[in-house]
Amino acid sequence: MTESKDVINPITAKEKGLAQCHLCDYLVPYEEQNPHQKCPRCGSHIEQRKKDSLRRCWAWTITSLIAFLPANFYPIMTILYFGKGQPDTILSGIFTLLKFGMYPIAFVVFFASFVVPLAKIMGLFYLLYSFERRTELTAKQKTKMYRYIEFFGRWSMLDVFVVALLVALVELGSIVEIVAGPGATAFGIMVIITMIAAHYLDPRLLWDKEKIDDSK
Repeated sequence: MTESKDVINPITAKEKGLAQCHLCDYLVPYEEQNPHQKCPRCGSHIEQRKKDSLRRCWAWTITSLIAFLPANFYPIMTILYFGKGQPDTILSGIFTLLKFGMYPIAFVVFFASFVVPLAKIMGLFYLLYSFERRTELTAKQKTKMYRYIEFFGRWSMLDVFVVALLVALVELGSIVEIVAGPGATAFGIMVIITMIAAHYLDPRLLWDKEKIDDSK
């Protein structure tokens, strides 16, 4: 029984008095009395857990949710057809792209501009909530969720690049013209904020929390 428990709930590096460098992954003995401890291999700052990880992640995640609103309500682009057109938000722009037969671009904008950012923000809220309440997902599953959030989050800027390329490439005189709107700027800011929020969340805390729950 003891061996099985050790496999399921192994001893962490923190419990061994060790810390891993966040830059080069070098494992070193952690000196609690030395707040300025440096990695002997790369010289970066050593800490067992990110300072104020949850508080900072909460603040940036809430900010990203607030920024999500203008990013979706302000016009992201205007498609002028024969000199006529009206500003489009992300969702209305998707329907406009479908109207002009730009189906692949419409899918990219919908997935990268709406689905991924919203899923990332909700995922961060769920992970933060899991520190306050016991949830059904295990620490391993939550860690996978965090990895997905980090991986897909970097692709959230894809639609901004698509709009930029459209503005640069789709110049057919008085026939078709695409103009970027303030929503594109707001969206870019929102994506950067969510990336900062994910950066501040220390996934090692998920395993610390699971150990506390298991001990109860």
